[in-house]
Amino acid sequence: MDLILWRHADAENGADDLARRLTSKGHQQAAAMAKWLRAHLPKTYTLVASPAVRAQETAQALGTQVVTDITLAPGASVADITQAVERHQGLVIIVGHQPDLGQAAAQFAGASGEWWIEKGAICWFESGRIKALLSTDLL
Repeated sequence: MDLILWRHADAENGADDLARRLTSKGHQQAAAMAKWLRAHLPKTYTLVASPAVRAQETAQALGTQVVTDITLAPGASVADITQAVERHQGLVIIVGHQPDLGQAAAQFAGASGEWWIEKGAICWFESGRIKALLSTDLL
């Protein structure tokens, strides 16, 4: 499975969880990670995002078509994330939420529990191995 788990960038607080937008810090995080990704991604990949506004805005920073998958909304299970990846060919970038992505990352790495993925960070798996773990404060 070739997969990048990308946690949405910093978002505003709000009662309507799906409507929360990125903060200006979040826009900067998303832009920085998107720039790094563009320099390292293969020519073809599929970008799939949660329907939450903050995930959509994070994904849009990459400047390519975004596939919205309602099963990736906050609270997605590892099975939901796996099925979202399996619906596509080649490298798939999933833009989603914590703790959902952290649980998936741990399971895909063969660990128990969940990993903490920072806001705006990625965890890249290639052919069953971890290729990169990168947070925006390192960019």
